[in-house]
Amino acid sequence: MTEDVSPARRAVPTVLIGLAAAALVAVLIAAGPMVERAIAKLPGVPASRAALALGAASVVFVVVLALRRLRLHARDRTRRRALESSLGATVTTSLRTPMLTTALGELGTQGRLGPHFSIVADATGIVFWRGSRRPRPVVSFAWREIRNIRCDRIAAGARSVPVAVLRVRRGGSSLEVPLVLASDRAFGFVLPDEQFYATVRGWKAEHRAALAAEGLELPPLTSPIPVITAEQLAAAGAGRGLAAAHR
Repeated sequence: MTEDVSPARRAVPTVLIGLAAAALVAVLIAAGPMVERAIAKLPGVPASRAALALGAASVVFVVVLALRRLRLHARDRTRRRALESSLGATVTTSLRTPMLTTALGELGTQGRLGPHFSIVADATGIVFWRGSRRPRPVVSFAWREIRNIRCDRIAAGARSVPVAVLRVRRGGSSLEVPLVLASDRAFGFVLPDEQFYATVRGWKAEHRAALAAEGLELPPLTSPIPVITAEQLAAAGAGRGLAAAHR
């Protein structure tokens, strides 16, 4: 399916990330006295080794988080390319959430998802994939197991994000499986609304076509998923700006 890669070559990104983090720590430690002297010359700002250590630790923490995010993004991109080349299907990245993990556990699924995983929807159903250059399926739902697909929103910190909800029937259970679709950008969070709704519309079309081909009952029609264009978003932002100006 994909080109095999030696263990030594697979370890190169991890080694480079470790070396970069170690180099950053060394630079911060070496520059500590110079930074302390510079801060001491500033009026009214107390300088202490504890404060410097806390600041250095904060920088290291942020850098480690950024490196981890870049590593996840690289794995997502590699897995998506491998799936697209082997399956010829559209691939979407999703985030593992506690709600999703709970729902899959109650449905009796055995596979474990990573923090990010890929979703492929084709004529057979929806499949969740994990891995990198050699992705493997972890969870799958045939279209006949999915009662309907709807859109909702959930709170994520201080913001509201869209979520695709699959109503799945399996083994006498009927549960909702929530999917938060991830952004394609390295430091993005979730898909913009326009891309999110386009993806879910594609899933709904595949679902109805597969059920119709098997002569099964079609899911009830829900309200149409809105199509939000860039022009509409720009107009809405301009309207809010004018309203604020007239206050």
